[in-house]
Amino acid sequence: MRLLLLTPQLPYPLHQGTTIRNFNIIKHLAPRHEITLLSFGTPEELASAEPLRALCRRIEIAPYPTRSMLRRALTTITSPLPDMALRLDSVAMHARFDALMQHDTFDLLQIEGIEMAPYILKSKIENRKSKVVFDDHNAEYVLQRTAFESDARNPKRWHAALYSWIQWQKLARYERNICRRAHHIIAASATDARAIQQLTTNNYQLPVTVIPNGVDTHHFVPSDKVCAKPLADVAMVYAGKMDFRPNVDAILWFCDEILPRIRTAIPLAHLVIVGQKPAPRIRALGAQKGVEVTGWVPDTRPFIADAAVYVVPLRMGSGTRLKVLEAMAMGKAIVSTTRGAEGLDLVPGREALIADTPDEFARTAISLLRDPDRRRALGRAARLLVESIYDWRAIVPRFEQVYKTVDSEQ
Repeated sequence: MRLLLLTPQLPYPLHQGTTIRNFNIIKHLAPRHEITLLSFGTPEELASAEPLRALCRRIEIAPYPTRSMLRRALTTITSPLPDMALRLDSVAMHARFDALMQHDTFDLLQIEGIEMAPYILKSKIENRKSKVVFDDHNAEYVLQRTAFESDARNPKRWHAALYSWIQWQKLARYERNICRRAHHIIAASATDARAIQQLTTNNYQLPVTVIPNGVDTHHFVPSDKVCAKPLADVAMVYAGKMDFRPNVDAILWFCDEILPRIRTAIPLAHLVIVGQKPAPRIRALGAQKGVEVTGWVPDTRPFIADAAVYVVPLRMGSGTRLKVLEAMAMGKAIVSTTRGAEGLDLVPGREALIADTPDEFARTAISLLRDPDRRRALGRAARLLVESIYDWRAIVPRFEQVYKTVDSEQ
């Protein structure tokens, strides 16, 4: 098939969840399909993305749009559209999209994430031959709803809770709109699929298929070696994009409420926070005893390998967590909240341990730090699970099943 994929940034290099998912979709579709990629990016980024260029028939880019904080604040109040509908709405990108649709023919348009939905909803081009698949990386209105619920419990965060409440209401309307425009919707988890169905009324069933995130099980492999890091047997790690609001909330909660409890029992226990663009509140944690903030690193694997326990203290969000799958592929013992493990087909107590309160989370982490045999057993089970159902090579063909279904519809 001739596919046009729209992505919010060039899916290379692989430094965050969105780019990892999008790159692997392209990588595993390219041998059997002709892919045109339309994305935001710079000429320098495109020149350095040789692996991506080798996979695509054609890549078109538009410059990233800019929007001041004042403009963003005003539209939060005045616009009926959510922030995610405005973030990447660009005149230059609309022109490139319309030009592609005028001069080329595609069997299918695939929208990677809600930020690229304006190019379907507002397009001037009617191309009835092209079907639309919307890959909804998160049920975005649910992400904002869970952020509201978390922040509303803390009076110091009521301003953030108000923002999330406004975005939640707007996103529910907007997400419903793009889902109805699409011929098929991809959800990253069964939980997200149910949330998407709840957007509709009058018992109308949206065509939704669950295709979770995956992991490269050849790249992320178990390692019992310690890379000369002291105290690795009492180290915990969390990896993620550290300006992403759910990650910021998770780490602040862990460092404020959980880590002090752990260090009371194990004074040398410590947390390594790995990820690009740490928010100011995350950078400030580096001054706290028992906390290391790395910022961007070229490869997260040595940091994951050096930790005894991988922690996932998420309290908000949706979808499935790529970083959790990477830790599982590396055979790490994981302690997660229910929210952090949401969407993953794991059995609590077998592939990961689940804890939702500060006391419970701390006790569970302490028990694992003291029990290397238990850590190894959890790690082995986690690795077996991702090998069996979460390898990208097994996941991406599910997109092709969706394409066949959409292509057969009149």
